[in-house]
Amino acid sequence: MPAHTPDYIIVGGGTSGLVVANRLSENPEVHILVLEAGKDLSADPRVNIPAFWTTLIDSDADWQFRSATQPHLNGRSIIMPQGKALGGSSAINGQAFVAPAQAGIDAWSKLGNPGWDWAGLVPYYKKAYTLLPPEDQATRDHLGIDWIDEQYRGTSGPLKVSFPGVVENPLCKAWIDAFRGMDKITTGDPFSGTSIGGYSNAATVDPETKTRSYAVSAHGVPAKERPNVRVITGATVAKILFEKSADGLTATGVEAAVEGKAEIFKASKEVILAGGALNTPKLLELSGIGHKEVLERHGIPSLIDLPGVGENLQDHLMTGVSYEVADGIMTGDPLMRQEPEALALAQDLYANHRSGPFTVGGIQSHAYMSTPDPASQAESIAKYTPEPGDKEHHDIVRSILENPEETSGAWFIFLAQANLHGSGRSLGSAQLQPENFASLGCCQSYPLSRGASHISSADVDAVPDIDPRYFSNTADLDIMAQHLQAVEGLRHTKELAPFFRADGKRNHPDALLVGDLEGAKKYILDTAATAYHLCGTAALMPREKGGVVDPQLIVYGTTNLRVVDASIFPLIPRGNPVSSVYAVAEKAADIIKGH
Repeated sequence: MPAHTPDYIIVGGGTSGLVVANRLSENPEVHILVLEAGKDLSADPRVNIPAFWTTLIDSDADWQFRSATQPHLNGRSIIMPQGKALGGSSAINGQAFVAPAQAGIDAWSKLGNPGWDWAGLVPYYKKAYTLLPPEDQATRDHLGIDWIDEQYRGTSGPLKVSFPGVVENPLCKAWIDAFRGMDKITTGDPFSGTSIGGYSNAATVDPETKTRSYAVSAHGVPAKERPNVRVITGATVAKILFEKSADGLTATGVEAAVEGKAEIFKASKEVILAGGALNTPKLLELSGIGHKEVLERHGIPSLIDLPGVGENLQDHLMTGVSYEVADGIMTGDPLMRQEPEALALAQDLYANHRSGPFTVGGIQSHAYMSTPDPASQAESIAKYTPEPGDKEHHDIVRSILENPEETSGAWFIFLAQANLHGSGRSLGSAQLQPENFASLGCCQSYPLSRGASHISSADVDAVPDIDPRYFSNTADLDIMAQHLQAVEGLRHTKELAPFFRADGKRNHPDALLVGDLEGAKKYILDTAATAYHLCGTAALMPREKGGVVDPQLIVYGTTNLRVVDASIFPLIPRGNPVSSVYAVAEKAADIIKGH
């Protein structure tokens, strides 16, 4: 890139930042500078080999944030993984590529955002990825993927998406057969936005190379090959620089430390924030944009009093029970225990055949499920009286939860024992038992509880105060406990039961109690952990509703400071948010281009 000032500075070379950099730089006259705090780990096998994703949590590739102690989770502090590497969280996630629901995205528009509804985002979901289903009919039948609808399938996007399930894994088929047996098989293509039920989910894995497909491979590589793009890693942005104008503050550049050395970078057009749900509000507050009281507490002059910054934090909690499997059922436990024979076999299969357990990241089987006991759910929600500022959000979520055609929870299977022996480091257990397990789990879809993330100091290196306020709305615990009870019943279906030892071990002392509602609640309070789905802290909403950015994604009170990451989500999507991060970033790039 020439030495002259870039048009756009993108703060954060993560999932959304690289999408926007790639799309804007398609115009050779547009010059882009990307500043990423983490390293380029694109050659690291921990990133590239799908099964190694659990080694990245709480590593050098993770910001290693933790929540405040959660009074409604027995006082536990929860790890808050966020990718600290080129590619961001798309470089460290479990690779599940899961669709949102139309109802959840339409709620964005209902919260005061014209153009940000399902119809407005569907083209961008399709643009983001290419779904490459297995070619052989036997695998398609085994995985039950007759639901693919060409109307919604991505066919030309740079992200490569495939199905991790294989015919060698009988549990994939048993999952599908169990949901067929319950008459709860998926009602359609999940990317139709209206499906519910069980199915084999896709993953961001290139089916040819069996390596992670993510923001770097899809967008970073083509962007970095262009002379009009410059990417600097090891660059921590401390502050956004502004000039005052009649229309508000104009962002002129940023102050950053590159490998410890302070530098100023100027932008001729815009500064674009893509730091994620925790670092974007942090940088806004460090730069003088946020709730005036928060800024004054830390001695930061208030440039724009914007109380919504850092508020509206949303996340999904998940939990599961690890059940000992029957003899002969292959799981990931021997690899997690690093047994030499299992490692040697897996390495050989991957190196020589691009097959075997190393090709699979997190989950292969998924289900979107409605509330098992609607009457009990309605009673639980009715008990809670929302604060005045929370009422609109509460009512929209309630309307989704109480619709029998929508989902309040997701179910999944993880083919190994899960770390549920305390707060834990990650889903991969640090206290491994000698037996082999499969874990049946559930995850929230639309929690009513919301929290906040704010700076803890004016020091850029200080970690933020992160308080998700899990279960602050008591209905969330009731709903999740219903789902956990139902998942326990799933294990006893005639299709899945043969794969588990009838009198087998479980992973936790309370795991035998989850068939009872109160027992399920106790188990959740002891074991629930983040699903790594943080979003919402720079919300796309009207300013008077607590919004931070307008429908053009420009921060209120500024003329040219935009946010393009998951922090803009006004309402959390029903499942893994990465597909929505890609779609939002694609739409953001078009907005910036003026399309």
